[in-house]
Amino acid sequence: MLTHIAINGAAGRMGRRLIALASQDPELKIVDCLEHAEHPEMGHDAGSLAGIRPIGVAVSPTLSGTVEAVIDFSVPAAADTITAECVGNGVPLVMATTGLSPEQQQRVRNAAETIPVVWAPNMSLAVNLTMKLAETAARALVDYPEGADVEIIERHHRFKEDAPSGTALKFGEQIAAVMKQSRHTHGRQGQTGPRGRDEIGYHAVRVGDNPGEHTIIFGLMGETVELTVRASSRDCYALGALAAAKFVARKKAGLYNMYDVLGL
Repeated sequence: MLTHIAINGAAGRMGRRLIALASQDPELKIVDCLEHAEHPEMGHDAGSLAGIRPIGVAVSPTLSGTVEAVIDFSVPAAADTITAECVGNGVPLVMATTGLSPEQQQRVRNAAETIPVVWAPNMSLAVNLTMKLAETAARALVDYPEGADVEIIERHHRFKEDAPSGTALKFGEQIAAVMKQSRHTHGRQGQTGPRGRDEIGYHAVRVGDNPGEHTIIFGLMGETVELTVRASSRDCYALGALAAAKFVARKKAGLYNMYDVLGL
């Protein structure tokens, strides 16, 4: 069954990969590619923008035609705008933009009261599988006699604007829900004193063109468990978002995540 989609943030790195991959998917048809009205690529063919053949869809500032799902891979301000537009038009939404403020996150939750929304900090199958494994490890270690120290290290490209990543924060949120850590420490410097038993540590590395890497460390006395997931290209995120668009297009209003999409 063909699903008609729109891509918000079409001129960005992820937007271009979404266009390229969606154009090859026989189950998808791109009908809108969106950017802010002053963008220099406005009016250009989205396929040419993505480095493939022209697809007959020009970059535009607003939704037009019949859209069954919007994928938002943009920036927080643009995510706000497209969320409101989807609610106003009754269009299902895949929210893949990270770095949303608490107020913006609440607006996404509010949107899910009237439209179906898939919202996840990471669209990758491997990342979501690793999140499941991290939850399993947390449950196994929650009663470890001397306590398990949890540290999360994430690496991304130099252009990423938020830190730590939304994915790292989600790992921490899920682990803390099981192990009951109450403090989330972002980096360490100076005379910090002994590590607290009630904290999760986060460390953000920004290097080159790294598309994403996360390591979750469970430190025990005498042994260590580490879970690491690495992306070798951005295609894993784009393919997950496209799968989410197919999933959400025919769902009832509500808030969904990638576990729902992937059957995890």
